[in-house]
Amino acid sequence: MARDYYEVLGVKRDATTEEIKRAYRKLALKYHPDRTKGDRAAEEKFKEINEAYAVLSDPEKRKQYDAFGSTEFHRRFTQEDIFRDFDFGSLFREFGLGEDIFNRIFGGSRAKRGYRTCGPQFNMGDMFGFGPRTQRVKKGADLLYELPITLNDVATGAEKVISFMRGGKTERISVKIPPGITTGKKLKIPGKGEEGRGLECGDLYVQVKVLDHPLFKRDGNNLYIRKEVKLTEAILGTTIQVPTLEGKNLDVKVPPGIQSRTKMRVKGHGLPSFRGGGQGDLFVEVVVKIPKQITEKQRDMIKELAKEGL
Repeated sequence: MARDYYEVLGVKRDATTEEIKRAYRKLALKYHPDRTKGDRAAEEKFKEINEAYAVLSDPEKRKQYDAFGSTEFHRRFTQEDIFRDFDFGSLFREFGLGEDIFNRIFGGSRAKRGYRTCGPQFNMGDMFGFGPRTQRVKKGADLLYELPITLNDVATGAEKVISFMRGGKTERISVKIPPGITTGKKLKIPGKGEEGRGLECGDLYVQVKVLDHPLFKRDGNNLYIRKEVKLTEAILGTTIQVPTLEGKNLDVKVPPGIQSRTKMRVKGHGLPSFRGGGQGDLFVEVVVKIPKQITEKQRDMIKELAKEGL
């Protein structure tokens, strides 16, 4: 299982950017290859530290890491994605590192590390742009796929297999839908876009569209449902059964004298938060049903009630 990047750097999950940077500097100096010559364990630790810092020092990558968790993050992102846009130049200037160290530590050729490639392979100097004869490459075009999902998928999360055209061929991949996702959110599948001129493939963006539900309406993490009650039930009070997305039926008490369109809250039966941190609520809108037709006996009884001031 992939190591937790926060544990690797020895910082808390709410650590600031500056705290992460200080922790990285301390560890990078400690496990620098020039100080631990020939120590393979230290070399692996140095590589691990740089990988953790490449993610946690980048706001967008850190956001993705926090959202998906360590295991799912490593399923979605390769080391190529992790080190993309990572400023090795600043590391060279700060620690006096040479290109040869990163070629040795990270394995030189991308093929040796099992990276995806869309074009010719070359060494780390070419990859990160610090070689004197670096050839600029053009990233392939990104692809967009709209994926319709149900409200039940939002409630529990889901895994969907999608088919899309790439390079004139049909590809099928499995996409994990995190709970609580909203319409318009895009899930990035790195390297599954079109091929470019040279190294980088474009990315595939799966844009989610949440379909309407026949019973429930969504507002953020909350769900709304309408339930009708009879006039007598509204006056005297009653207990009604309310369905949930999980397929359960809840007994909900309607207090005597409830007014039509009153919304009653059932805590914790809404949708999960997309970024974690709690569950929404279910709101039951009570609608008092007024009969269109009544019997003569009912009419007489209502007249008597009217005389009593009801």
